Amino acid sequence: MSVERPSAESVDASDPTPSFPPERRNPLALWSWTAVGLAVVLGLAATTRFLESRVPELAEGTALAGFADAVEYPVYAIVLGLLGNLILSLLGLRDRLAPAFRTEFLIKTGLVLLGSTVLFDVIVRAAGPAVLQALALVTSVFLFTWWLGGRVGLDDRLRALLASSVSICGVSAAIAAAGAVQARREQLAYTAGLVILFAVPSIFLLPWLVEVFGLSGAQAGAWIGGNIDTTAAVAASGAIVGEEALQIASIVKSTQNVLMGVVAVLLTAYFAVKVAPEGRANRPGVRALWDRFPKFVLGFLIASVVATLWADNAPGDAQAGLDTAKALRDWFLIAAFTSIGLEFKAGSLREAGWRPIGVFAAATVFNLVVGLLLAVVLFRGVTL
Repeated sequence: MSVERPSAESVDASDPTPSFPPERRNPLALWSWTAVGLAVVLGLAATTRFLESRVPELAEGTALAGFADAVEYPVYAIVLGLLGNLILSLLGLRDRLAPAFRTEFLIKTGLVLLGSTVLFDVIVRAAGPAVLQALALVTSVFLFTWWLGGRVGLDDRLRALLASSVSICGVSAAIAAAGAVQARREQLAYTAGLVILFAVPSIFLLPWLVEVFGLSGAQAGAWIGGNIDTTAAVAASGAIVGEEALQIASIVKSTQNVLMGVVAVLLTAYFAVKVAPEGRANRPGVRALWDRFPKFVLGFLIASVVATLWADNAPGDAQAGLDTAKALRDWFLIAAFTSIGLEFKAGSLREAGWRPIGVFAAATVFNLVVGLLLAVVLFRGVTL
């Protein structure tokens, strides 16, 4: 009697190894195909790194320079993964190589390393207005997006990803939320695509609106840092306005990034209690909550504390160690996004339809309006 393998559609799936036909259950054959699959993932990740560095250089001085600078590695990785998915499927190799597409492991490892690049003392060093804006903006935008997603009937996990990405820091926040709520990989890929789709036009739209509204450099930086969802796009847009805007935008974005771990913890608790698989009538106790709590969130927080202590107390050049952690983080996340593309199935996205795009667009407009009001009020008279 054959045993049906549990569904592995969620980022937090417990059994990442797919079932194989009888001729593929030989351990040696399984390891051989896994090694080939790993080579595919690493090759696509290396290609992503190459494109990330070379495309902006090739586009420099052209009309596409701003676009090329804003496109970050998740876009290249997902696109290459999707292309690899198509080619391997046509060749009949995708299922045989699937054991190497360890999205869950790669994402969680990348998230722990991500904690080492988000220092707790950023809040202490940042200006008071940046902290107030981050708290007010993240809270209001998250709750608005969550409410609107519920009104149009989105799946709770998808609206958690949308709310986290648009309110905090784009793709990184979506990754953290996906692990916390056990979102499907297709939902994470969908959200990452929306982040880039909306972030790129903002690079040029916000500096133009800054001129229209007559904002100061600090106000412009606060507005840009609080609204654009990718770090590269924030830097590009802030640089268009000026040095002061760039510095303030970086502070605001960094302050919002610190809230990513907090939101992941809250989402974990909410989904364990309110959206439990056992149903509302049988909510889990403290032990069940701990068993289902994604331990990578603790790793993220511990890594952040360790990195902060290292940066403050390490002899010599502490930045070199932090740069190494950042490079490792990027490699793991690139491999994770490549695996998402390799595992992608379009059925779930077709079911979602256009509603997520409408929710994300409405949330972006809400974010722009609230962020503008907060920037004008909190950064009036602020100068560096």
